[in-house]
Amino acid sequence: MTSVVVTRQKKHITKLVCDGHTGYGVQGEDIVCAALSSIVQTALLGLLQVCGIEVDYQRNDKKGFLSLELDDLQEHKRHDADIVLDTMLCGILDLYETYSDFIELQIKDN
Repeated sequence: MTSVVVTRQKKHITKLVCDGHTGYGVQGEDIVCAALSSIVQTALLGLLQVCGIEVDYQRNDKKGFLSLELDDLQEHKRHDADIVLDTMLCGILDLYETYSDFIELQIKDN
């Protein structure tokens, strides 16, 4: 099972931690794990390459681990990050709705 923890402060996503493989299928052929990974990694790429936002992140593909954290951002960068991260959360929620036996989702509001 993959654990996904999304942390929000004042309705802004500030941190994401995904840990573990979903176990839906054989590693390398697991469509749920691949879908979740694609959603999260695309959001990270969007922040870095499209929005030009510096992101503190760690990634370990073998362990199925990815974390990202945003520090204080200028208003226009926060706006761009919100669009990317809120879209990511929509994708995660949609996947979770169908595959909740394989994804543990926690949304923390601080």
